[in-house]
Amino acid sequence: MLDKFERITALRPARKRIAVDDGSRQRAGEGDGLAELLGATLERNRYGEHLVVRRWYSSPEPCAATPDAVRLLLPPVAARAKRGTGSSISYDELADPARWLFLDTETTGLAGGTGTYAFLVGVAWWEAGGLQVEQFFMRDHGEEHAVLTALNERLAERGVLVTFNGKSFDWPLLETRYTMTRAIRPRTPSGHLDLLHPARQLWKLRLGSVRLSELERHVLGAERLGWSRQRDIDSALIPQIYFDYLRGASPEPLAGVFQHNQMDLRGLAALAGSIFGVLQTAEGITQRDASSLQAGPQHDRSKVDGLELFGLSRMHQRRGEAARAQRLYERAIDAGLPRGVDASARRELALLARRQGDYGRAAGLWEELVGAQYIAPLPGPGRNARGAASGAPTRVTHAGFQAAIEAYEQLAIHYEHRAREPHRAAEYARAARLELRQALRLGLIEPARGRKLQGRLDHRLARLERKGGQIGRLLERAAGAPS
Repeated sequence: MLDKFERITALRPARKRIAVDDGSRQRAGEGDGLAELLGATLERNRYGEHLVVRRWYSSPEPCAATPDAVRLLLPPVAARAKRGTGSSISYDELADPARWLFLDTETTGLAGGTGTYAFLVGVAWWEAGGLQVEQFFMRDHGEEHAVLTALNERLAERGVLVTFNGKSFDWPLLETRYTMTRAIRPRTPSGHLDLLHPARQLWKLRLGSVRLSELERHVLGAERLGWSRQRDIDSALIPQIYFDYLRGASPEPLAGVFQHNQMDLRGLAALAGSIFGVLQTAEGITQRDASSLQAGPQHDRSKVDGLELFGLSRMHQRRGEAARAQRLYERAIDAGLPRGVDASARRELALLARRQGDYGRAAGLWEELVGAQYIAPLPGPGRNARGAASGAPTRVTHAGFQAAIEAYEQLAIHYEHRAREPHRAAEYARAARLELRQALRLGLIEPARGRKLQGRLDHRLARLERKGGQIGRLLERAAGAPS
């Protein structure tokens, strides 16, 4: 509680401001250590003063985008809405990098809500073959109105926001701050491209973490982009650095905050180039074909690897584009995937084939999964109680048992209803039941769900055994009939 009161106290306006002449902009003069340290400009609008830092960087260079690639970055509902005639902006307009405004904020906390301030708002856009970065800083909470007004002016010029988790955090927080002013209405973006979600689809399986710094290191190639995070500050320390500044501490640590924000904006722009490079290369579209903009070397993609193709296939599948998803899954398998991901790709292909009525192809894929020992084969000579070969690795995960039960059950369905081979269907049903019992014993399947699956498999197996018995009796009669 004491810490909360200290933070509230720190937000009181306590710094002496530099007088501004009749002009709306002047160089911050002697007496403002932070402005001198950063080479900042002191600017004024109808709501007062704020500091502005401007930098231009030659990298990352502008990237290109196609309308079809942009559509994949939108949530499925938003993508469908754009097809209607009443949409505010078309895919062609969303794909125009001249309309993009990269946005990243530094805040007094990550909880959001009315008590969290965005004390540094960074924006960037491509200009003159490079990236123009602009940062608006409030020296205390009394300058918030001026900062928000400056952001509105930039949004009026470039209305398509490009962020990294900005749909969930940055923009909702800024909307709250606009509301709290009770005087300034936010200029609603005409479009919003959040790069976090496509980055997860494309690279999470490979990296585990898709933090922007990790993407810079392992995907973007930070050494080629022109900056290094070696001296970057820990983002968890940023709120406290700002509170210390408000209490009168040295402004020098804030220089690291500005640099951190600049690197985030540059990383965001580079990430846009890499994502669109992957999306368009996978579709056989080069950056030169996509736009008259000349893409930089870091965006050139001559090849898309298997994991990236797998992520793209899932993006298309979630939008109901089965044909594209199927082609990409097949390309991902051909390109090479880790064992578990390869099994997932084959499973998705089997499900797509079944939905399209290609039951033979679906059964073939399920049998490939069994035959390649992605899951344990049917019990038989030389097998243990779970059906695994002696010395073979065993499944100890929920996902592994789920894959086994699903494959065996789907094969039982196929051989019962389509191939009309009840004896073989019964073998697969027994294998599925064996897997389920083992999973229940190990506590890897929820008991209620396990009982439901058990009942379904028992019912199927009883029916198959009746069918098998009937067929056996018919064959016996046929064999005993006089010729």
